[in-house]
Amino acid sequence: MNARDRWPDAQFAGVPLVRHDVPFAGGHVTWRSVGSGQPLVLLHGGHGSWAHWSRNIAALSRHFRVCVADLPGYGDSSPPPEATLASLVETTQHTLDAWLGALTPIALAGFSFGGLVAAQLAARRPAVQALALLGPAGHGSPRRPKGALHAWRDAFERHDEPALRDTMRHNLQMHMLAGEADVIALAIHTEACLRTRFFSKRISRAGGLAEVLGPLDVPVLLLWGEHDVTATPKVLAPALAAACRRAQMRVVPGAGHWVQYEAADVVNDVLSDWLGQLTAPTP
Repeated sequence: MNARDRWPDAQFAGVPLVRHDVPFAGGHVTWRSVGSGQPLVLLHGGHGSWAHWSRNIAALSRHFRVCVADLPGYGDSSPPPEATLASLVETTQHTLDAWLGALTPIALAGFSFGGLVAAQLAARRPAVQALALLGPAGHGSPRRPKGALHAWRDAFERHDEPALRDTMRHNLQMHMLAGEADVIALAIHTEACLRTRFFSKRISRAGGLAEVLGPLDVPVLLLWGEHDVTATPKVLAPALAAACRRAQMRVVPGAGHWVQYEAADVVNDVLSDWLGQLTAPTP
């Protein structure tokens, strides 16, 4: 079973992404980019890859230079030197700054675990002009699961494609989506799970996000799908916004945790409008 044959790479988002393998001591982080102008850095969630943003890249690249990562230990990127959040954030920043320049103004958007990473990155890096967090992890508040997730590794090791597909679909619909999983979501999720080497669950379920956001003096957008099982948005949104100096919040009706996939048109418009008002054009 060849996981790399499950879906095409550079054209998956419908645009010709350029791949950049940026080295660090012990490995590299793979970034992909498309578009021109202000850099918009997109960070994926746990058990994810750059393709968590597959339904957003083309639309956002009409306004920004979109830069998407495989975070260290995911997809095509090497694991960080240590299996810690600090090491992952440091490695992400090192490769981003080596590639774009440490003082280059950027906007940041992070989904789920990538939201916690983005907040940590914004706290460390100058010239972050705006921070958008979509279903961010690290809030420490109660979850509201629809059902138990199923183990998939045995099916994969048995080369049982139907069982693997059924398990991945179940998990998508329990955790990531409010509606049905289409074939593209299933392919993205399966590929990402098979290639995950940094395990974020313990980090994601811990607290600390509010404490990171509190000192930040950048505009913050907090966005959830209405049916996000990782939190109760109507409770968490105002509480987390209260921790920020300059926060706006939005709950997208009908969407689950993977809000930028399930409600792509809404999220693309919200991000384009909000970021467009805040980010300075690149000379």
